Amino acid sequence: MPIRILVVEDEADIARLIKRTLERAGDMRVDIVDRGDDALDAVLPNPPDLIVLDINLPAVNGFEICRLLRAKPVTASVPVIMLTARGAESDRVSGLDLGADDYITKPFSVRELAARVRAVLRRRPAGAVSPAPYRSAHLVADFDAVAVTVDGTPVRLTRTEFELLRCLVESRNRVLSRGRLLERVWGQDGTTATRSIDVHIARLRSKLCAAGDQIETLVGLGYRFVDLPGTDGDGPA
Repeated sequence: MPIRILVVEDEADIARLIKRTLERAGDMRVDIVDRGDDALDAVLPNPPDLIVLDINLPAVNGFEICRLLRAKPVTASVPVIMLTARGAESDRVSGLDLGADDYITKPFSVRELAARVRAVLRRRPAGAVSPAPYRSAHLVADFDAVAVTVDGTPVRLTRTEFELLRCLVESRNRVLSRGRLLERVWGQDGTTATRSIDVHIARLRSKLCAAGDQIETLVGLGYRFVDLPGTDGDGPA
């Protein structure tokens, strides 16, 4: 089955350009809507594999769409790439805080957009062995079941946040540079701003509540996930 992409864009020429670019390889099918309310109507009954989302839209803006999608279990993990003319840092941070997996400003390169779409969609290599559930005093992360709980309460993470946590846990007690996180989580080398990584880390810490203290910042070096007293040793080495 082809990968299903929904492009939410009210500029018809841009939407058609994105559609042609993504469908060129033959493994993606792109649908287009030009209004925010139509986007919600299209997504909720049958969520796509990824959404390319403008912000300035008729009826419902992209920020609100992203917030609503992340609030619903059926769409909480659908990847969202915001593609917009709003390039201010405050807009970028707002988009990432709401759960966007990436944020691209116009004017943009269609080749870079296609690369970022594939990076977000990229799965782990076939045949990879899932690690055993990680358990600490507050956190249980079952990467095979895609389930994370803190003090027994389920935590809803975006796909990027989940992969970021997986990467940190699998390399626990070791420092990971921002460049290494870019490579392992985003599948990119320098095309995602380090500010984006910092925002995702901050949001992940917030969602993990008491377990968020296990993610340490090492100024000038990167991040490290550390074991705290109470870890039972079942996590991945």
